[in-house]
Amino acid sequence: MSTGSVHLHHPPFTDKSCSVTKTSKIKSSSWALLNFSKSHGDINLSRGLCLGRNPHGVGGKDGIIIVDHGSRRKESNLMLNEFVTMFREKTGYEIVEPAHMELAEPSIRDSFGKCVQLGANRVIVSPFFLFPGRHWHQDIPSLTAEAAKEHPGVPYIVTAPLGLHELLVDVINDRIKHCLSHVAGDADECAVCAGTGKCRLY
Repeated sequence: MSTGSVHLHHPPFTDKSCSVTKTSKIKSSSWALLNFSKSHGDINLSRGLCLGRNPHGVGGKDGIIIVDHGSRRKESNLMLNEFVTMFREKTGYEIVEPAHMELAEPSIRDSFGKCVQLGANRVIVSPFFLFPGRHWHQDIPSLTAEAAKEHPGVPYIVTAPLGLHELLVDVINDRIKHCLSHVAGDADECAVCAGTGKCRLY
């Protein structure tokens, strides 16, 4: 599995820190460097991994793109829209757009443009992926870089995927409990399985 660094533009970051510094409208802010190689011997993030330690967090002029792989199955793509709606409502962030890496619309290019159209002067691309791989290391940064060329002066960052986040334990555990409750006849199918009949004992 390929791994790599979170891509932050502009300018390139050093091995100790990274910053966003593009025009006087955006203040330079420090980001924490997390080196996975210290705790995961088989993972080598050559330029480090920048995670949001920005004391100001997401600002009102930040645009967020949540991007998944994309599917030929319409229902799968619509679920990303539903997640983005939940994310926007829970966080209160004003500019949040869905995007699919391939196979479906909107594309990263479309969503990047929409964020700028809505007033974003910085774009945060958040991969809706579990672990770092080729899509995070190569495909999404490449597609985002192409999209950014159409909007000079608007910096962007591709953040880390979900990874080994401890809250995922609660998510998986909750899903397991719900499925077992459905099999026992005590709960309806969840939104993921609704109408498929797949949530059953074989």
